[in-house]
Amino acid sequence: MGSRILTLQRQARELGRLRTGYTDGKRPVRSRTWIVTSHAEHYIEAAAEQWGGTVEKWQPLGSGPQQYRVITEVESVDALMPPGDPLSQYNELWSGGGCQRRCDGERELLSNQPCLCMRQFGEDWHLQKKGTVCAATSRLNVILPDMPDVGVWRAETHSFYAANEWGGTVDMVLSGTGGKGLVPVALRIEPRQRVAGGQTKKFPVVVVEIRGITTRQALTGPLPTAVALDPSVAAPLAIEAGRPDYLAEAEAALTTDDVGDVYRRANAAGHLNDELVAQLKAIADRLKAEAAGPDEDGAYEAELVETTS
Repeated sequence: MGSRILTLQRQARELGRLRTGYTDGKRPVRSRTWIVTSHAEHYIEAAAEQWGGTVEKWQPLGSGPQQYRVITEVESVDALMPPGDPLSQYNELWSGGGCQRRCDGERELLSNQPCLCMRQFGEDWHLQKKGTVCAATSRLNVILPDMPDVGVWRAETHSFYAANEWGGTVDMVLSGTGGKGLVPVALRIEPRQRVAGGQTKKFPVVVVEIRGITTRQALTGPLPTAVALDPSVAAPLAIEAGRPDYLAEAEAALTTDDVGDVYRRANAAGHLNDELVAQLKAIADRLKAEAAGPDEDGAYEAELVETTS
């Protein structure tokens, strides 16, 4: 690899957005399926080919340049979490003039003051009318492995529930991978409802799910790239790559008790199988047979014998 400017923050180019709603010209509309938008028409054509829908020109609110979009036919898309920390979360308040407030939950960063919504409305500030206080804003960068070009796609949600769940899922995965390697995930739009004040409210929440691997594999450490790209085929290899060489440890054991320790560790890690059990038993039997004779002092190894009364 060549040299790099050490003071630059290297990041992948954003290719487009994954959205769960749109504006029909008068009001916002929630979508039950994913909406993919981008400045590049051929990206959206690839999305339509993969997930269905019709490519159309789209003008975002405001004076931004024209883009392209497709309202797909799928509620879930396969993606990869890139290395590093792909999640950004703030409480934000936006207007036609841009971002007016950006708060980390305790301090409003643009004015460098304590949380303005809390100061104005108290602890229940989040129950105020939308547009008058900040909204929990979560942005997750993901890689869409079957789309053209190299870069990330940004999924964004203003859901309070998603903010809690995205943070919990991503932080748990990062605790296992250390932010290294790719992690296969699925982004799924899940319909939910809650009852408050005698009224039932239905709403969609985007959930981030680990895809094609177990929790154990996700938390063991960075996955090989081949496993992340095709977990259904290569996931068993990830288990083998991340497990200790129990057979070698048993071969180096001096006593049957040492072999028993290897057995118990393999069992606790979920790595035992019939073949390994048979191999460990054979090693333990061999050590037991070798210990049947007297040691250098002429003493025999003690043996527990079941007694009857």
